[in-house]
Amino acid sequence: MIDPANTSRDLYASKGYVGGIREMRLKRQGSRTHIQRKGSKDKPISEAQERRNKRIAKSRVRVEHIFASLAHMGAKVLRSVGLPRATLHLNWKVVTYNLQRLCHLMKAKKLARLAT
Repeated sequence: MIDPANTSRDLYASKGYVGGIREMRLKRQGSRTHIQRKGSKDKPISEAQERRNKRIAKSRVRVEHIFASLAHMGAKVLRSVGLPRATLHLNWKVVTYNLQRLCHLMKAKKLARLAT
């Protein structure tokens, strides 16, 4: 699903989205695809493709870690009735993640100050 309000033409995806038809359709729509490549037993990927995969993974990892943390908090299951209430519950989980991240960053800053 692609958000029509997103103005960026860049599209990042995992190795599972590699496919000639899918990539051609996205390029026709004006997207710049950044999809990681995968090898097989018979045909491993080249060093250039490995470097490309690593470059793409650096961008994706920031987002994927957030989704993993939310999934760990149970964001995949919302026990509520109605979209407004479900949105509220998901927003609470996002705020919780942000507070945990803030505590982690403040602790790291404090430890760095003590080390100097």
